[in-house]
Amino acid sequence: MMNNPLDYNIQELNILKLKKGRLLLAEPFMDDPNFKRSVVLVTEYDENGALGFIVNKPLGLQINEVLKDFPPFDAPVFMGGPVQTDSLFYIHSQGEFIEGSVPLGNNLFWSGNFDQLKALVTNNEIFPHEIKFFVGYSGWDYNQINEEIKSDSWLILENNFDGIERFNEDHLWQSTLQKTGHKHALLASFPEDPSLN
Repeated sequence: MMNNPLDYNIQELNILKLKKGRLLLAEPFMDDPNFKRSVVLVTEYDENGALGFIVNKPLGLQINEVLKDFPPFDAPVFMGGPVQTDSLFYIHSQGEFIEGSVPLGNNLFWSGNFDQLKALVTNNEIFPHEIKFFVGYSGWDYNQINEEIKSDSWLILENNFDGIERFNEDHLWQSTLQKTGHKHALLASFPEDPSLN
């Protein structure tokens, strides 16, 4: 971490432990272009490591541009992370109807039977605000993610959003950081590179 104009310390805010269903918020001046100002939904965390999806990086593509054989569906695709970028993943709120869905809490699920998903889309039984698609995922081994947290790279937060559509808010990283309050909220409006001001 090179820039720290307010002498902030993410450790002061990190009172939660990492677990499935929580959010990882990138520290304000993270240099890694894959994760700069990202909000990651954690879908797995155990002794093998962590897996999740960046929920606030739209690719400017629709699902039918990415998968030509997918039924017509007006849903954008997001960059989920730098790992396995030739694969498609999804989170959704329809775990009751999609076999193999993994519960994340807060009526949120990830993965599940893809053929059932396509059938729900074809029959107009699932809608774009109930699902979010990703190309690639974010992954860390156990020691790597925990070292990054110890070195102030990530703020761990509860997922208090009441639906997938809330992940589509403009400026999601900024608004989520502002809700932490105190001087850290001021960082939400800082430019990504203060030296350019």
